[in-house]
Amino acid sequence: MTARCAKKELVPEAETRFLSIGWNFDFILLILYGQNIVIVKFKIVMKASTSIRLSVMMFLEFFIWGSWFVTLGTYLSANLHASGVATANVFSTQSYGAIIAPFIIGMIADKFFNAERILGVLHLAGAALMFQMFRAEDVSVFYPYVFAYMVLFMPTLALVNSVSFRQMNNPEKEFSVIRMFGTIGWIIAGVIVSVMAWDSPDGVSAGLLKNTFAMAGIASLILGIYSFSLPKTPPVKDKNQKESIGEILGLDAIRLLKNGNFLVFFISSILICIPLAFYYQNAHRFFEEMKMPNVTVMMTIGQLSETFLILLIPVFFKKYGFKKTIMAGMLAWAIRYALFAYGDANSLLFMLILGIALHGICYDFFFVSGQIYTDQQAGEKYKSAAQGLITLATYGVGMLIGFWVAGLISDHYKDLPLAESWRHVWIIPAGIALAVCLLFLALFKDKQTKPVL
Repeated sequence: MTARCAKKELVPEAETRFLSIGWNFDFILLILYGQNIVIVKFKIVMKASTSIRLSVMMFLEFFIWGSWFVTLGTYLSANLHASGVATANVFSTQSYGAIIAPFIIGMIADKFFNAERILGVLHLAGAALMFQMFRAEDVSVFYPYVFAYMVLFMPTLALVNSVSFRQMNNPEKEFSVIRMFGTIGWIIAGVIVSVMAWDSPDGVSAGLLKNTFAMAGIASLILGIYSFSLPKTPPVKDKNQKESIGEILGLDAIRLLKNGNFLVFFISSILICIPLAFYYQNAHRFFEEMKMPNVTVMMTIGQLSETFLILLIPVFFKKYGFKKTIMAGMLAWAIRYALFAYGDANSLLFMLILGIALHGICYDFFFVSGQIYTDQQAGEKYKSAAQGLITLATYGVGMLIGFWVAGLISDHYKDLPLAESWRHVWIIPAGIALAVCLLFLALFKDKQTKPVL
């Protein structure tokens, strides 16, 4: 695989950095930055069959997740009549899966079996569980199936990355477009749900949202079979090598917390995931109850903004530094929830759409920036462990707390008039996000530090 990159500046002193990959064509990016315009042209020569196969894999992976997870909150409330706490229990399975996933990857995938084969087995099992979720008529019946499914699905997020990275000579430059097909898969899944009117008021009343599980199950079956045709990705570790639980979970990187700045970042990462959980658990149901048209496809605006805004992170890092960049992400969470609290689906519909569109800043500026910062602070030996530690803290601990808090708050205000109830539900996470932002502002010292490990 070879890559050639040419950069032409149309306006003096215009700078940007962009890491991407095309296939067998020129990839041209036009960035407007102030009054400066930069054209970045990439010529990538990549084996077409491998890139296409990996792109199809990534498309299906996130098509599966986007098929059912976005509308899950609405389905649980409207069709399974789940309470806020019961809904929180279901969403919490994502966090349990994130906590268990390192054991599956560290103890099985990395030592004994090819990653693409484990990916296939997990998705075939996931297809069977999706069929059971499709059939479930009560949340108590639904829960054990979704729990088992998330325990199997969350490891596949790491496995698709592993399969992709092992086929690349320069993952930093080559992975982004392959990963972009995952976002496209998520978006297309949402478009199908809305085009089929499964998420329309009549569709929700008729129970058509259960079809999202059937669609995800079929896609999971396809990916399960397809995975066995993917490039071979053998284990990377000696199966006789012994590892502690701490090594598997990334706890060896705990010494990073000796650094005051990293400790502030670590605690802030857990805390900011509490308001984040409100969005995943409540957003679709909120938009449905506020009578927003074509809810699921409208929510894909968030993924579109995420795809674009990730390109601006290098610019923000260079001009404003890590602290201001990550604070922008925190502040965006507070703003988006305030927009949800005071917007509506009529004259103030633009507030809801703007709140959805802020997802790119909310996610990219916090999570992607945090991953870059973590990578900078960890020594070469502990980079993977450090990323595992942050993933455990955010998707595991932070979001687990967040789902529970969101469920309790939803139940607490459920008897109020609809608009007033939702206003309370959104104002609380807005306040939490603002408080975390101010905490980070006060305690994080914006200075260059050497890697801790």
